[in-house]
Amino acid sequence: MDRGLRLCAFDLDGTLIDSQHHIVDAMASAFRAEGLLPPNAAKVREIVGLSLDQAISRLAPQVRGLQLERVGQAYRDAYFQAKEADIVDEPLMPGARAAIDALEAEGWLLAVVTGKGRRGLREVLDAHGILDRFVSLKSADDGPGKPNPTLLLEAVHEGRTTPDRAVMVGDTVFDMGMARRARVAGIAVTWGYHEVSLLQTEQPAAIIERFEELPGTAGRLIPA
Repeated sequence: MDRGLRLCAFDLDGTLIDSQHHIVDAMASAFRAEGLLPPNAAKVREIVGLSLDQAISRLAPQVRGLQLERVGQAYRDAYFQAKEADIVDEPLMPGARAAIDALEAEGWLLAVVTGKGRRGLREVLDAHGILDRFVSLKSADDGPGKPNPTLLLEAVHEGRTTPDRAVMVGDTVFDMGMARRARVAGIAVTWGYHEVSLLQTEQPAAIIERFEELPGTAGRLIPA
């Protein structure tokens, strides 16, 4: 490990990219495929950040076993069919690219830790031309979902640093809970899918309202 290195890990959906409409549509399609009443958009936003199985189980606790697998596959099918039809709009959040540039200029290594599957993660980063900016990519295919700290700790290890030299940037309590369990400084963002009052329950080290605040906030939490 190199004590001089610093790692900034990002959540994806709701933090780096705005994907809520696509997630809501794919979840509704998956539920309808199984004859289930689709959850409303607000409920779906509450589970963004969890692994797919975790998310479906929270939205419909009665769905288990093989039906859970079918709903999950129907979600994946709807998600990638929409992408292949070129009807998906998952823009970077305002200021995200500039913040990535600024962090790299200050010597930070970057990672993504997400509840999204590996294929979806790599495709969306590649579509925005930023896939190669990250030293570690951790997805739902790589280990237990948030708030379990395993994937964040693996990202820290792959960044060749230690938890006290890392920050986790996210928009949900699942991100902040993972950061707290990993003993990594959590930076909560207000432009995502969970309200500030909910984020505060996990006691993040900082809360920011604009991406422009991230480099300075991260630098104050983990000085060079």
